[in-house]
Amino acid sequence: MERPRLDKYLWAIRLFKTRTQATEAIDSGKVKMNSAAVKPSRTVSVGDRYQVRTPEGRKTIEVTALLHNRVAYPEAIKHYIDITPEEDKVLNAATTSSFYTGKRLSKTGRPTKKQRRDLDDLMNDVPESTDV
Repeated sequence: MERPRLDKYLWAIRLFKTRTQATEAIDSGKVKMNSAAVKPSRTVSVGDRYQVRTPEGRKTIEVTALLHNRVAYPEAIKHYIDITPEEDKVLNAATTSSFYTGKRLSKTGRPTKKQRRDLDDLMNDVPESTDV
């Protein structure tokens, strides 16, 4: 059986949403093997360990089985072991905690009339700069 490319493997185990994103992450140095940069065309072997920086945070994974095609998440997680150090897991949880950014949540529809008025009031209360 032919071994898969690294970019395809990271996409197949669902660390990246698209194969293009996986390739770009590898090219920009966000994926390392033994603290050394790798190329997207590198073939993956069972037992390889990779340090991966995703938008969700840092992960360290060990390959336990090869996967050529993208599968459902419950099946995909059976093909690697997450060996991320505890301090990175705590850091990832702290950075991904939700906080109010002022933006509306995605797919919540149009603002109601009250929400729109509140937003207008907020925008009108901003003091104008005065030039001296």
